Amino acid sequence: MQERYELNTPKINDDLLRFPLHTPLWFWLVAGGLASVLGLAGLTYLFVLYFGLGLLGYTDRIMWGFLITNFVFWVGISHAGVMISAILRLAQAEWRRPVTRAAEVMTVFALATAALFPVLHTGRPWRTLYWAFPYDYNRGIWPDVRSALIWDPSAIFTYLTSSTLFVFICLIPDLAVLRDRTRGWQHAIYAVLAMGFQGTSRQWKLQTIAGILLSALILPVFVSVHSIVSWDFAAAILPGWHTTVFPPYFVIGAVHSGVSAVVTLMFLLRKVFKLEDYITPDHFDALGRLLVVVATAWLYFFLMDFYMGMFGGEEAELAVWSLRMYYPPYNVLFPIFIITSYFIPVPVWLFRKFRRNLTVMFWTSICVNVGMWLERFILIVPPLSFKQAFTFLWQDAYSPRWTDWILVIASFCLVTLGVLLFAKVFPIIPLFDIKEGQVLKQELRIGRVRVPAVIRE
Repeated sequence: MQERYELNTPKINDDLLRFPLHTPLWFWLVAGGLASVLGLAGLTYLFVLYFGLGLLGYTDRIMWGFLITNFVFWVGISHAGVMISAILRLAQAEWRRPVTRAAEVMTVFALATAALFPVLHTGRPWRTLYWAFPYDYNRGIWPDVRSALIWDPSAIFTYLTSSTLFVFICLIPDLAVLRDRTRGWQHAIYAVLAMGFQGTSRQWKLQTIAGILLSALILPVFVSVHSIVSWDFAAAILPGWHTTVFPPYFVIGAVHSGVSAVVTLMFLLRKVFKLEDYITPDHFDALGRLLVVVATAWLYFFLMDFYMGMFGGEEAELAVWSLRMYYPPYNVLFPIFIITSYFIPVPVWLFRKFRRNLTVMFWTSICVNVGMWLERFILIVPPLSFKQAFTFLWQDAYSPRWTDWILVIASFCLVTLGVLLFAKVFPIIPLFDIKEGQVLKQELRIGRVRVPAVIRE
């Protein structure tokens, strides 16, 4: 890392606690606008509950559309927190420090949003409890434990619980600072959440050990969650889905979209909260280098899926790929998703001057997630509309309705509102991590040069 600002403890506290302790006018305007969109989405879903799923773009053949596309997309975004925080923490990468908490918080809200969509998709959300608590004892009907659709709730809620615990453990020292800088009811709430943290050597040791253990324990969950989501498709017998490459393909695609979303979030945090001293071009440079590797790995697994479908020579599999590549609207969306997911951003990220250009990084990260959303859509819908031998079974292209679009837009508003509210109550950049980084960056003279006391980059 090249840029090493000298930041003392009072400045760090003042800068990073400015937003939690003071409420600007724009916060109410933005939060109100986001809440209004969510209210509209709630009314929309009430119409869907009353009139049925026919208000969505489903047909007699295509029963998975925008809602399941969003489910897969947001589960993918949720992988950002583990990739940025847990893996880089274990690797002792110093540049992770300003980025970790924002990525972890986005993980929590993205995963919670993803969990909503299978429930909304059922059309009768109160019956989804049956997945976890079977109640039909009289007829002997039980969920099929061999189905990936039953494994999904277990994996997702395990991941959500561990991610929330991860955020809270790393938040405790900062809660103690907030406790000491507030009065009244705020002081009482922060005092309860801080759990008596006083910064003793024993407390710091336990907090550090807990963070490392959670980082290691969450990694298997990180891999299993999107693998199980991929088995929702791979365990089916539909052409275009029935492939063994899906688990690694889904996991690396999740990391690709998740880390790109972190770039977008860090750009917005830097601009909105004036965090130029904490989120520097070096962090975007490091994320850009990481994304080059991740994106290339994702392209490899995508080509593996494509090549295996072609080389297998199965008529149904070839028909699905033909539908994806040559028939509208997929023939337009297919090149767009390839170009925006890889061929626009990766050549840009190969150049250091572009990786350190924050505006370029912001728009390329947006570009990636547009492409990755389209990738999920193209992956899910065409196999369901596969044309069978009988002409009366041929299905027109999936056509989303206004209800689908409102629910999709509302999902982005829900995640944005969640991150905004968290940043209003808690520091979005960890105070203790930044302070620790200031200590570890102290330089020592070795021979004729001065080097950081701890070199981990």
